[in-house]
Amino acid sequence: MTSFSLVQCLSSLRPRKGQRIGLLGGSFNPAHDGHVHISRMAARHLGLDVVWWLVSPQNPLKPAKGMAPLADRLAAARAQVRPAGGRIRVTAIEAALGTRYTVDTVKALKSCLPGVKFVWLMGADNLGQVTQWKDWQTLFRLVPIAVLPRPSYASRVLDSPAQRLFAASRLKATASARKLADKKPPAWALVPIRMHGASSTNIRIGTKKAT
Repeated sequence: MTSFSLVQCLSSLRPRKGQRIGLLGGSFNPAHDGHVHISRMAARHLGLDVVWWLVSPQNPLKPAKGMAPLADRLAAARAQVRPAGGRIRVTAIEAALGTRYTVDTVKALKSCLPGVKFVWLMGADNLGQVTQWKDWQTLFRLVPIAVLPRPSYASRVLDSPAQRLFAASRLKATASARKLADKKPPAWALVPIRMHGASSTNIRIGTKKAT
């Protein structure tokens, strides 16, 4: 079994004080062009220095059946981002931290890297189901959140329980999104990026049909 060291993870990522880092969590089963697209667009619109892909050992809300081994998903994700250059970094930091839930991961990162400005990147589909996440309201109060449109979810994002509860914390002006990393949470913004239709689920289904 592959082991993951927190020191090694952080050493490879080279975070520095004042750096603006977007955090994109997920199973990446598998990683695809859509993940690269939203990472690039988020970095551009939010003024991020880099985006970390947090490849989850196992998403608590997804079944373990059909989940590729973590080492395989990491390798595939790194191959996917290699052409994109250094603004996207793939990491198994959740495995190194021993965290399973987003709120615990963010708490741990803020604790060990207090000088870094983190922004959690979330697809519009996840904003709709974030109420199922552990301590989701605490998450909103821990870190600024950028919501990225996804096909078929964009129109529903503004009618979710999370949006209604934190409506007063939303940055509505497009220009304000670049200031999101500097805002004291709770603060979130819907980032107006071009949507990408790629889906890990559809890729897995297509692969099964091909074989």
